[in-house]
Amino acid sequence: MMDQDQEKVLKYLVLVEKLAEEILCDRREIVLLDKRRNQNREALRNLTKSNQQKCWLTVGSVLIKHNTEVARSLLEKDQKQLDIDINKLRCDLKVKVNNLRDLEMQPPVPGLMLVPMSLKETEGLSKAGIIP
Repeated sequence: MMDQDQEKVLKYLVLVEKLAEEILCDRREIVLLDKRRNQNREALRNLTKSNQQKCWLTVGSVLIKHNTEVARSLLEKDQKQLDIDINKLRCDLKVKVNNLRDLEMQPPVPGLMLVPMSLKETEGLSKAGIIP
């Protein structure tokens, strides 16, 4: 009887720790992706200020001299992909946090799963005179 209880407690603790570790890893990944996104944003800003035809890009540990317009388009594509990745991680993180709170028998975080109103919803409310 005691062994079964200890086994259940151990399984529960392992599950909670595993989920908590996933949450921490996702948060670290979001911070790293956000840092990269800010660096890309800075690079894009410098390219728009620059009047040069060519610029230097780093790909891994290699420097490449490339056309400025091509470099700008590459950075913009990378920015879009980073935004997608960050938003996906943030959505998954919300679900994982709620799952962890369920395991810990705590209520979900209030307001965590809120989403902004769509354009249609906002227009409908303004037409009805509910919001200015």
